[in-house]
Amino acid sequence: MSKKIDLYNSSYSNYSLETYSKIRLETYGEDYGQTSWVSTEESHEIPELLQLTSDSSVLDIGCGSGGYAVGLARRIGCRVVGFEINASGVKTANALADSEKVTDLVKFEQHDASKELPYEDNSFDAIYSTDVLCHVPLRREVLSNTKRLLKPGGKFVFSDALVIGGLISYEELENRCPDGMYFFSPPGINEQLIQESGLTLLEARDTTENCALLSKRWHDAREKRKDALIACEGKENFLGVQRFLAGVHRLTSERRLLRFLYTCSK
Repeated sequence: MSKKIDLYNSSYSNYSLETYSKIRLETYGEDYGQTSWVSTEESHEIPELLQLTSDSSVLDIGCGSGGYAVGLARRIGCRVVGFEINASGVKTANALADSEKVTDLVKFEQHDASKELPYEDNSFDAIYSTDVLCHVPLRREVLSNTKRLLKPGGKFVFSDALVIGGLISYEELENRCPDGMYFFSPPGINEQLIQESGLTLLEARDTTENCALLSKRWHDAREKRKDALIACEGKENFLGVQRFLAGVHRLTSERRLLRFLYTCSK
């Protein structure tokens, strides 16, 4: 069994370092601290899919380092609550909200999405979760809880980057799970769980092509800054992350592992 690597803690803890900012900018074309498979076009479209206005109350499930939530608040003026299981992510997110002077609109907390969340029923106009649910157990319960938290007519957008599309070896699966918990989905299971939760599926969009593109850009941007990253992460971790990104690119390019974006309503 290969040794686990640190993918998220290093990214969140080193969020403000210029090297990591340049990698994000080169990978995505913009930098808001992301560590996901969301293209620039998709990140700009999410507010439209959620139908956000300045009056909207929004929940970000798995907020990471908080950059996207802060950006939403600044651009739209909506109120955002973000939560993350990773303590480094929450710390970085709150520091960012403070530095951007949006603490009146945005707050970040540490919670586990698979457990009962401390929010009242019908609390949010919109909820989104970017490449997070594939790390969370009890997905049926998470979706049901999302329905509970949404106001009637509210929108929920989430993505799943671990939908099985073909034959994958044990070694490839192991390489694709570098840090934390991962759940791979058979085709159609998300649609089934959405229906069982009581939510209405509006669209299931295949975004695998973007995942293949971003993983290659991410890998190459890191390779160009190899020495600086080894100084931050250590050589073994650097090489492990590079193997991970190369593996993601191979699996998605060959469409053996798929990514879908789901838009739902209550």
